[in-house]
Amino acid sequence: MTKIILTDGGMGQELVRRSKSEPTPLWSARVLIDEPDLVRDLHAEFIRAGARVITINTYSATPERLAREGAEDLFKPLQKRGVELARQACDEAGEAAIAGCLSPLFGSYAPALTISYQETLDIYRRIVAEQADGVDLFLCETMASADEARAAVTAASESGKPVWVSWTLADHGTTRLRSGEALADAASTLGDLPVAARLINCCRPEAVSAALPELIALGGPVGAYANGFTSVEALKHGGTVEVLHARHDLDPQAYADQAMGWVEAGAGIVGGCCEVGPPHIAALRDRLERAGYEISGGTHA
Repeated sequence: MTKIILTDGGMGQELVRRSKSEPTPLWSARVLIDEPDLVRDLHAEFIRAGARVITINTYSATPERLAREGAEDLFKPLQKRGVELARQACDEAGEAAIAGCLSPLFGSYAPALTISYQETLDIYRRIVAEQADGVDLFLCETMASADEARAAVTAASESGKPVWVSWTLADHGTTRLRSGEALADAASTLGDLPVAARLINCCRPEAVSAALPELIALGGPVGAYANGFTSVEALKHGGTVEVLHARHDLDPQAYADQAMGWVEAGAGIVGGCCEVGPPHIAALRDRLERAGYEISGGTHA
């Protein structure tokens, strides 16, 4: 039987829906302190739905974003809490690998809002230092430019843990990163850095499907997890997810249709991103099992 690693879905949008608080630019970080049960319970729901890799909920807890909101002192407590809640969910709901989260430092989909490469690398090293002891692998996700990914992968690889790198692509047109760089060029920028898997995430499923053959051609394990937004154009630097809207044509079965296409094309890792919840992951698990795939744990496809 072919083994497939099934990951979790998007945490942020689900937490916004479940939270008692209004969304802020730190929408998925504040909830770690204010409503930690929501985070732990959502992790557990994803595990029960079939996810065998979950990512800690620290996507928006980067030093830059916290400093922008006057909350720099929360950096270490948020990182620690993110790991603790993921571990608690595994204890409660079942075994799953825990992925550390190396996210865009400034904001999703904003490759132009960058600092120097060395400063970027230094910040990622700070994040890795806080997460490394509590995670099984590192996920460098929603990387919008080649240098952003190179800095994140460099920092993550220094931990000695397996590293997955996942780029976000322009939703329409040619298969390029949101920076405009070609996917193959971004991959080559990583040089000899140890990468356990290459993925595409947080773009339209149709963009994933168009780019997957190019990713597969690079060799090695590949994967994908798309978002369910109609468009991300309305989200500006420092904004909140309230301005984004979910598609109405990506219910759990429709999303599973898309993801099964990626698996049949050669993806060994699948899951979901924003607007993809536990019911989507459960539907995808059922489809994989009916098709004769074995849902695998661990960190390698």
